Amino acid sequence: MLPKAYEAKTVDAKWYQFWERNRYFAADAHSNKRPYSIVMPPPNVTGILHMGHALVSTLQDILIRWKRMCGYEVLWVPGTDHAGIATQTVVERHLMKTLGKKRKDFSREEFLKHVWAWKEGSQGQILSQLKRVGCSCDWDRLRFTMDEGNNRAVRVMFKKLYDAGLIYRGDYLVNWDPVTQTALADEEVEYEERRSFLWTIKYPLKDGSGSIHIATTRPETMLGDVAVAVSPKDSRYTHLIGKTVLLPLMNREIPIIADYHVDPEFGTGAVKITPAHDHNDYQMGLAHQLPRINMMTPDGKINENGGHFAGMTMEEGRRAVVDALQKLNLVEKIEPHLNRVGISYRSKATIEPYMSKQWFVRMSDFADKMRSAVQDGRTKLIPKNWENTYFHWVDNLRDWCISRQLWWGASHSRLVQ
Repeated sequence: MLPKAYEAKTVDAKWYQFWERNRYFAADAHSNKRPYSIVMPPPNVTGILHMGHALVSTLQDILIRWKRMCGYEVLWVPGTDHAGIATQTVVERHLMKTLGKKRKDFSREEFLKHVWAWKEGSQGQILSQLKRVGCSCDWDRLRFTMDEGNNRAVRVMFKKLYDAGLIYRGDYLVNWDPVTQTALADEEVEYEERRSFLWTIKYPLKDGSGSIHIATTRPETMLGDVAVAVSPKDSRYTHLIGKTVLLPLMNREIPIIADYHVDPEFGTGAVKITPAHDHNDYQMGLAHQLPRINMMTPDGKINENGGHFAGMTMEEGRRAVVDALQKLNLVEKIEPHLNRVGISYRSKATIEPYMSKQWFVRMSDFADKMRSAVQDGRTKLIPKNWENTYFHWVDNLRDWCISRQLWWGASHSRLVQ
């Protein structure tokens, strides 16, 4: 006798087990049918799936089942992603909540045992959820991004790209997360508007003839200043170009330089240059062959290059630097300012530009091809008005930082650290 209502729990489970037991979702590599395949965007093993995953999986399953009915040899490859930063962060929070311990309280091997245990539990839940919504994957081909075969494929491709000159290692200014203590790619940084201040600070001229006033949103980074820059078009400062100032608090002599990238309309029209802690300053430093002074530790504190401010967090350093400058009567004014601040997409820590040795993909070799693909009509953006945004992105590509300083997901660490 049929039940009055559809019992999803019993009916779905019964038939899914029947399908799986009879391998109805398995693809035949030797079939002469036209092939059709989808590689599942692997969910992160950070927890259970959500409605977004359910939507994407449903859409893929519709295509997969439709193609099967159309007579194609269909393969839907399931998998999960180790999600290095995200998983390490989640496990650290879990250990702090359950054991009261941080990652550094364990050896790397001990910590990884906890992470792998988390991965097994999380992956089991994820696969169970996918099956419960009816995903018709070829489960014989299940993959995890850190499986031995996948890991070897990464190392082989890394070596090929390195030999081709597309991957290199060097000192570069990266987006640094001081909580997870790793570099992040540009796409991993989120931005938010924060109410802050614009500080106008007096930098005394070495010859005693006065001072030049600079405006900054990050006064603590002045500890690593190597120059003051003005626009060569700004008549207010023409007579000062080439002179030297004494960097307040550090008593270091630094030059006043001219550069067309300086905006005469921002603040006072004179800016401090800290190549080791600002992306624009880094490029200006290269152009003028300026030294780079790193004044931050990996965990986001001021290092020995910060003098007696060493040991303070960057936030504490900001307050202490401003206080010291005010006592010397070197703060001309403080104005409210809306600042665009980079945030780590995982730890939510404030991102600090940081000079370190990393591995990069050289993007210049791709930019022209990416631009021409759209200009020539081989790739179409819909709606078309997004082309200007796309071209702006292509024209401002920076080399892609691909190394991470993580305990988890670093089984090929000899290559990427």
